Amino acid sequence: MADSLSLDGLIETTSQPQEPADQQNGTTTSPTLASPLSPTTKPTQLPDGEWTPETVLSTLPERPVTNSTSPVPFFHALTLLKTTPREGWRRFGIHAGESIADHMYRMSIITLLCPPALAATLDIPRCTRMALVHDMAEALVGDITPIDGVSKPEKSRREGETMDYLCRGLLGKVGGGMAGEGVRSVWQEYEDGVTRESVFVHDVDKVELLLQMVEYEKAKDGRLDLGEFAWVAKRIVMPEVREWAEEILEERKAFWESKGEVPEGVKSLDGEGDEAVLSEERKAQQDEYYGKDKVVVESNGVKETS
Repeated sequence: MADSLSLDGLIETTSQPQEPADQQNGTTTSPTLASPLSPTTKPTQLPDGEWTPETVLSTLPERPVTNSTSPVPFFHALTLLKTTPREGWRRFGIHAGESIADHMYRMSIITLLCPPALAATLDIPRCTRMALVHDMAEALVGDITPIDGVSKPEKSRREGETMDYLCRGLLGKVGGGMAGEGVRSVWQEYEDGVTRESVFVHDVDKVELLLQMVEYEKAKDGRLDLGEFAWVAKRIVMPEVREWAEEILEERKAFWESKGEVPEGVKSLDGEGDEAVLSEERKAQQDEYYGKDKVVVESNGVKETS
């Protein structure tokens, strides 16, 4: 077994299609096994209000059984989180990168490493559960990004209907439905973003993005600048999590300096004028997706200020 794992083979360029790895360097690659629950087609972009979970369910070769007293159909449905890629990277030619499940798994581990002083003010087991389910709706909805042209209210509607299907259609008769409602509740808490736990997990979501950004840049040995994603660091709220983000940005800065390059994006949380260069249209998309208001963390909860 190799001493280290390289991510470089996971990255393809959109402008120049890549040959299979076994043709490039003599190694053998294993084919990706399609799940019987994988959609046969990608649903086309639909106007607001027209998408429903049935839009995707109708494309599945094998649908999960609803109203079962067993959780096994739900377990099968979760495979869609393992096989659906995170879409933001694909615009940069990363087509075989992390899945939605990959992203949520590392987030859940990060919550377990919450700094002690902050952890004392949070329900960490709830944070971990929240990290594990916060993107669960993307099993059917997909990973909608700020540039996809789907409004935030429409995204929320699609995800809410999907969670109703997963937690009530598939889990509604499992153990009296209590487990399903528990999952639905912690997912909604994340969406509402009011509790300190939800703010922490939103911050962790951004840290995980920053980590993956740097890892892909290193995997490409500086031939890929993903600085467009670095701006999320300045939306991190909790000081303890901002320290992690600052460390990641310093790591990124050192990497690019070793290449004799200055990357795009945020270089430091304290820096001025170092944001990624974004078009007004892209900035507006991101502001609508993530919100423009700052968030103030208070001892008794979280308050938004304009």
